[in-house]
Amino acid sequence: MFSEDEYRLDFFVDEGFQRKKCEKCGKFFWTRNVERKTCGDPPCDPYTFIGSPIFKRMHTLDEMREHYLSFFQARGHARIKRYPVVARWRDDIYLTIASIADFQPFVTSGQVPPPANPLTISQPCIRLDDLDSVGRSGRHLTTFEMMAHHVFNTREKEFYWKDRTVRLCDDLLVGLGMDPLAVTYKENPWAGGGNAGPSVEVMVGGLELATLVFMDLKAVPGGSVQIKGESYEKMNNYIVDTGYGLERFVWASTGSPTIYDAIFPDLVRKVADLAGVEHNLHDPEYAEIFAQNARLAGMVDLDEYSMSDLRKKIAGSIGISPEKLEKTIEPMERIYAVVDHTRCLAYMLGDGIIPSNVKAGYLARLVIRRTLRLMKELGLTLPLAELVEMHIQRLDYPNWQERFVTIKEILDQEEGKYAETLEKGKRLVKKTAEHFRKLGQPVPLAEMISLYDTHGIPPEIARESAEEIGAAVELPDNFYNLVAKKRIKADREEAKAVLPGKTQLLFYEHPNECVFEAVVLDVTEGGEVILDRTLLYPEGGGQPADHGTLERAGQAFTVVDVQKSGEVVLHKLAESGLARGDRVTGKVDMRRRLAHARHHTATHLVHDSAKRVLGKHVWQAGAQKSEDRARLDISHYKRITDAELKAIELEANRRVMEVAPVDTQFLPRTEAEKLFGFELYQGGVPPGTQIRVVRVGTDIEACAGTHVTNTGMIGAIKILRTERIQDGVERIEFAAGEAAVRAVQEKDDLLSEASGVLRVPADQLPKTAERFFEEWKGQQKEIERLKDDLARARLKTLVAEAETAEGLKIVVQKMGSADIDELLKVASLIAEQDCVVLLGSETGKLVAAVGKSGLAKGVKAGSIIRAAAKALGGGGGGKPELAQGGGPNAQKLDLALVAGKEAMRAGA
Repeated sequence: MFSEDEYRLDFFVDEGFQRKKCEKCGKFFWTRNVERKTCGDPPCDPYTFIGSPIFKRMHTLDEMREHYLSFFQARGHARIKRYPVVARWRDDIYLTIASIADFQPFVTSGQVPPPANPLTISQPCIRLDDLDSVGRSGRHLTTFEMMAHHVFNTREKEFYWKDRTVRLCDDLLVGLGMDPLAVTYKENPWAGGGNAGPSVEVMVGGLELATLVFMDLKAVPGGSVQIKGESYEKMNNYIVDTGYGLERFVWASTGSPTIYDAIFPDLVRKVADLAGVEHNLHDPEYAEIFAQNARLAGMVDLDEYSMSDLRKKIAGSIGISPEKLEKTIEPMERIYAVVDHTRCLAYMLGDGIIPSNVKAGYLARLVIRRTLRLMKELGLTLPLAELVEMHIQRLDYPNWQERFVTIKEILDQEEGKYAETLEKGKRLVKKTAEHFRKLGQPVPLAEMISLYDTHGIPPEIARESAEEIGAAVELPDNFYNLVAKKRIKADREEAKAVLPGKTQLLFYEHPNECVFEAVVLDVTEGGEVILDRTLLYPEGGGQPADHGTLERAGQAFTVVDVQKSGEVVLHKLAESGLARGDRVTGKVDMRRRLAHARHHTATHLVHDSAKRVLGKHVWQAGAQKSEDRARLDISHYKRITDAELKAIELEANRRVMEVAPVDTQFLPRTEAEKLFGFELYQGGVPPGTQIRVVRVGTDIEACAGTHVTNTGMIGAIKILRTERIQDGVERIEFAAGEAAVRAVQEKDDLLSEASGVLRVPADQLPKTAERFFEEWKGQQKEIERLKDDLARARLKTLVAEAETAEGLKIVVQKMGSADIDELLKVASLIAEQDCVVLLGSETGKLVAAVGKSGLAKGVKAGSIIRAAAKALGGGGGGKPELAQGGGPNAQKLDLALVAGKEAMRAGA
């Protein structure tokens, strides 16, 4: 924890602030008001700004954002553009959750300089931790803008620190018309993302408007400073990390009952009108219901406080019945949530997230499906895309109409998928619920989450389906919070041990050379050789390692794998014998290298061509190269058509024929991001202060692989196939150069072979194949007719030879090598003659059927099959009137038929 000295600032002293201890929570705070006894933070203090705005005039979102940015720009801060809401530059989170996330980990760790210093930004952020509270609490949002000013100080150069940070904040608030006595600065140590530091929460009227963090600690095992169970030590740099809530500032300027009525009042009214809900905040009694809801919700932890208890408390405080309260407030809670969620979707889809079942796509689908469920409950019949369009045209997309074409198609598809999920899901839920009902238990929460995660079934629909059969479910108010929290952070690979030393990488400077001289620096316990320099490319970025040889005094050692560990390159050899200090001559297998380089460069062109053909939303989801082919995984919301695939292939080959140079250069990370944006990180986020930027035509990416020097060296590109590897991700498999020629030749060989078999020219193959297929279908129909005739012929014989036992006609018969379809047909026909029948084939297949008399006596086909199949070492089952099964021990068919016959008699 931090001492008073960390917070005793000259600004506080000069302005007459006093440090006090809150008489309710015990936390320390600073105030100009000598009579204040509490810190200003709920539940110690309630919202007092509702109906009594903090600032002297109302502001819209655009007005407040511009006021804030202009304020700091006039005071020496560079205004920078926002980052995407999908955190492309991070490998630990999917969504941008705070303005400081824009600069983690490379800037905050001091590895690279910031884009400006000091700077100011208004960063849209998405947090789904409190998804269930949106609409209910009056204040929670999925999407919010974090206005901020950031300073990145070093021990050598300080721009400003605590005093000026707090003074700037206070000047901003007072300038907006805040009463100087109203603000409190509450001490509250901050920690997150591996950093920590003292911070103050800026409280006015019970509302937290900003947090000012003074980040000067980093997480280190055994560090001297302990915060929230973690140990920290001082950083070499120290950072002003502030966060001002744009939406909260606007709410404070209006004093409206809810934040939703402050930030998008016109959209709230429009959706309310569409839902047929009257929303009249000019009615004092009506407005007070929502105001009191926000006040009381602000005083409790909604994860620990049930909505029913909160409603009772609100109803009692304003003197109305809980029933009237619920009737008034519930429809508006849904409307508020729909308006909020559709803004969230406008940002998500506008910034390129494709809904899927993984990563950021999972979170987008979570919001989409919750919105659709709320719309259904409100009786809203307009397409979801229309609501999203209302938001996106207000956001900072200059070409929003172009983007919206794709967004609309995505949302229309998601609506269709959701409808299909509901239809299939109800049947699955009833089956699951029936299992737990028989156990005398409600469907547990873990099962409800699994139903949503695995099958996409919303919990409310699951509850309705379960209740239809008299089953209960565990469904807490914060269900969606729990689901979202499981998926917010990315899984990170465990860090591998890094070996000391450094290998000079020659393959970047001399990509076409194949011979080099080197010295053995070390040999690992596993036998891998570390050289001081190498031309051999280590595996990485989806590109396999080079192969080659190392020679010492005429003795050759075969290199079968190359890997990078930290700054050294490990060469795995087929033979042992090299030792530290040996001088070697290395040779690269250039045929393998060139095949990889062609495929790697072709991957850039295919990716760029896919963007041109399918749309700018396309993002690389993975890639792998080999000597004879490569594959590229891309985000896309539907299957790629044959026509689109041909267009991608043609576009890629056009780029090849341009013989454009392939440009590679190392750039400082910050400079590269300024020049090319975050599309650099299509293939992942490389470490380090310098990144290697590869430009292939108009495709520009951070890439460490080997490439040809111009697109003409790639040769032909032939797309081999495409497949959907998961929802929202398409795989394109292709070949380049010699591999493409061989792939075309293989297809030509197949055509020639097929032409020879059918004895027609290749251009006649489609018509000939179609004719043969039609003839085959006709023959199949004839075969089915003959089978039916045969079955009826056998039927007469078998029924005539039926035994009579227990008043039932019984048929048990071996049917030679008959297939399962024939067994089912014959058995069904015999059962129609009011028989109980068991048929078996030499292949170990069994079918039983029971006629009307047998069913009336309780004979079940499933019981017969289970008894017979057990003798074959197998199993089976089905309906009482018809069942099938079998087993691997077909030689025991006679025993099986005897066992089945006994089961027939026992059943009767």
